[in-house]
Amino acid sequence: MPARYAKLLLVAGLALLVSLVAFGNLTDYGSNFAFVHHVLAMDTIFPDATIRYRAITTAWLQHAAYALIIATQVATAALLWAGAWRMWLRRRAPGALFRRAKGLATAGLSLGLLLWLVGFMAIGGEWFGMWMSTQWNGIETSFRLVALLLGALIFLGQHEAEPE
Repeated sequence: MPARYAKLLLVAGLALLVSLVAFGNLTDYGSNFAFVHHVLAMDTIFPDATIRYRAITTAWLQHAAYALIIATQVATAALLWAGAWRMWLRRRAPGALFRRAKGLATAGLSLGLLLWLVGFMAIGGEWFGMWMSTQWNGIETSFRLVALLLGALIFLGQHEAEPE
């Protein structure tokens, strides 16, 4: 039972974290949009970088990208909250039922990994050269979130003992 509670609390904690990230992006749209704008515009990367042709400077495309980021954060948080709730409801159930209850949490963790690993680290970091920016570099934060989500996904995937 302790492992089940630990998994449940970890999923709920990550649901809270991602919810706060999404809430911040929604309630402070302009400040957080500036990050997306500068990464996509590539206006703060090394001056002699030859990858500037990849820049997206069209405002509506930048807003669309930001809306996709926020929507993915909201979906991730919703899946994690729903997963935590399902795990709570089945916390005393036989192992097979509890394992099935982890499905939504697994989907939420996977979607979050997709956002921060693929969206921020691969696309933002490598394609748009975010790593070159001293001011608009989200690689460290993204890596931290990827590590948390991946660690949770691995822990969640481990089998736990049957309840007594």
